[in-house]
Amino acid sequence: MVRWEPGHDPVDVLPAPFSARTTVHEYGGGAFCVDRDTVFFSNYDDQRLYRVDPGGEPQPITPAGARYADADVSGSRLVCVRERHLDDGVVNDIVELPTDGSAGSTVVAGGHDFYAAPRIAPDGRLAWLAWDHPRMPWDGTVLEPGPVAGGPEESISQPRWSPTGALHWISDRTGWWNLYRNGEPLAPMDAELADPDWVFGQSTYGFLPDGRVVARWNGRLGILGEEPLDLPFTSFSCVGTYGDKVAVIAASPTQAPAVVLIDPATAGVTVVRSSRPVAVDPGYLSTPRRIEFPTTGGATAHALFYPPANQDHEGPGDERPPLMVTSHGGPTSQASTSFEPRTQFWTSRGFAVVDVDYRGSSGYGRAYRRLLDGQWGVADVDDCVAAARYLAGAGEVDGRRMVVRGSSASGLTALLALTKGVFAAGASLYGVVDLATLAEDTHKFEARYLDGLVGPWPEAAEIYRQRSPLTHADALAAPLILFQGLDDKVVPPSQAEVLVDALRRAGLPFAYLTFEGEAHGFRKAGTIRRVVEAELAFYGQVLGFTPADDIEPVEIETAQG
Repeated sequence: MVRWEPGHDPVDVLPAPFSARTTVHEYGGGAFCVDRDTVFFSNYDDQRLYRVDPGGEPQPITPAGARYADADVSGSRLVCVRERHLDDGVVNDIVELPTDGSAGSTVVAGGHDFYAAPRIAPDGRLAWLAWDHPRMPWDGTVLEPGPVAGGPEESISQPRWSPTGALHWISDRTGWWNLYRNGEPLAPMDAELADPDWVFGQSTYGFLPDGRVVARWNGRLGILGEEPLDLPFTSFSCVGTYGDKVAVIAASPTQAPAVVLIDPATAGVTVVRSSRPVAVDPGYLSTPRRIEFPTTGGATAHALFYPPANQDHEGPGDERPPLMVTSHGGPTSQASTSFEPRTQFWTSRGFAVVDVDYRGSSGYGRAYRRLLDGQWGVADVDDCVAAARYLAGAGEVDGRRMVVRGSSASGLTALLALTKGVFAAGASLYGVVDLATLAEDTHKFEARYLDGLVGPWPEAAEIYRQRSPLTHADALAAPLILFQGLDDKVVPPSQAEVLVDALRRAGLPFAYLTFEGEAHGFRKAGTIRRVVEAELAFYGQVLGFTPADDIEPVEIETAQG
């Protein structure tokens, strides 16, 4: 955690070894809150809540044995989501406790499977979100107490009280996540003002001192009811206010995410801290364009297309570039226009990249999001194949040198796409291999996620089998490289290992790299570098080129060993 104030350099708030990170719902988020100069945070190592006063050391205010997230503070009162892992299951509730830790927690709300966003009003009232299996928070939530809004077919997000005590929330009741004040819509539009609540503490709007609301929608930022501001960014997250300025994390395809202050009166930008202290020369960066393309069932899908870009090199005039097809995880998520070093790694080395927003992606309204219901492993795969064929047919890429890659949920998509005879190679990073295992051996937050994406388990066991890459291992028609963290609890190593065994039995070429100390999503710099370099080396062997980079080769196992 870092603190900044005008005229001073940013300073760390937490001494080593403390780290503000919560594992509630496994994905976390909402790991800290601030009351004037006092910080409250969930510590990663023990998941207890701590208090840090100016000049002091972190002091625990909750006992060990539970996890905490999404806290809000008012005076001496703190409310938050608590998660307890008991012998008979995982229990989530909302608790209240004194900010000095002088007394234990009191349960404010319980009985639902999940809770989020407890928020205290200026007059002491409390609002929060709740939902139950089999729904995910983007399917249906209720705003309580009451309920005030929401239900099985309405997703409520980000409840928040204005300084004058008006309750605001985001709802997709019209088919689009729009903002409401006391139940009345503010600036209705066919645009998304929220993202799926995979993590706690997301913020896409805030209150200015004059009562206006600043928000983010469709890759733009502005005052609701007015034209968006003219800014050099295309991606905004963690929207808040700082006096009469907007504080936000902003990025673009060529600018790394940075904490910035924006003056809504002038659109002036002050960069407080960039996530990358050294900017990359734009001559090495690819700027994407949005494409729409036809796919199966007469539908239309979406993607971001990045052409190759490297100011020092040009591809041969008689060749089209190879194509990398990738897609987001989730699978309820979307392609981001934020600067992505991995994408630029590939485009600077001569690959075109298409980042597919297959049917089911967020950002295009509830109806598009629901097109994946019962169709995961079908619609997403068809859309990735359709994107590749569309670009090859348009002469943008070489249709003989197309590869597909994916991580987590999109790893399943990539693996199934490799059975279609379209791609020359593929990569899976901690990808889902066996849907039945995932249904039986995952954490509480996602325990019923597949009910909507595939079908109820175990009643739909045959559908799970047919949609699993493991079932089609002998149909993987191209070389494959797999990467796996050995501490992954979401997609455990056993998923990759069972596929490796099947590939060996089928005599198919593959490479398999594992990483100690890595969980779901690689975090260590050394791991991240090794993965991209190994993948490049792998594609070089398969597609018949020698990478210019001085990188360690990868051994591909074949039927001959």
